[in-house]
Amino acid sequence: MALEGYDPVSYFTEPEPVQGVADFEYQWGGVPWYFASAANRDVFMRNPEIYAPQFGGHCVTSLARGYLSDGKPRLYVISGMKLYLFYSVANREAFFQSEDTSLLDANSGWAKLSGTLTGEEGSVADAVGKAADVAPAETEAGTGH
Repeated sequence: MALEGYDPVSYFTEPEPVQGVADFEYQWGGVPWYFASAANRDVFMRNPEIYAPQFGGHCVTSLARGYLSDGKPRLYVISGMKLYLFYSVANREAFFQSEDTSLLDANSGWAKLSGTLTGEEGSVADAVGKAADVAPAETEAGTGH
C-alpha cells in the first residue's frame, strides 16, 4: 500500500498526515491508496498527481546524490505545493541547505533511475510520471514524530 497507509490528501489539509482506512481505498498506479474519508479519496481520484509524493515516494536527497532509497511517510516536506519524502532526518536537513539544487539534481537522478524500478515501485513511478517542479515556494516540513 502507498505511503504505509497514510492519506496523501491529509498532508495538504491537516497539521500532520492522517492514517487512512481500507474502507476508503483507491487503486492508482497498481497500488492501493488509503484515505481518512470518502471526500479525501474523491479529491485524490480527480487529480492524483497533485497529492501523490514526487519521485514515486523515493527520497529526494538520495536521488540528488544519484541513488534510490525509499522515503518515509513521516519524514516529508511540502514545497511548491508538492509532497517530497525523505529517508532520514539528515537527508531532509541537507535538502533545506540547498533546496533548488537538490530538486534539480533529484530530477536528473529520477530521469536516470526511475526506469530501473520494477513491480509496484515501477507502477507508482509510471503513474506519477512527472518530474518535480524545481521552483520551490513555501516549504513546510513534517516533524517525523
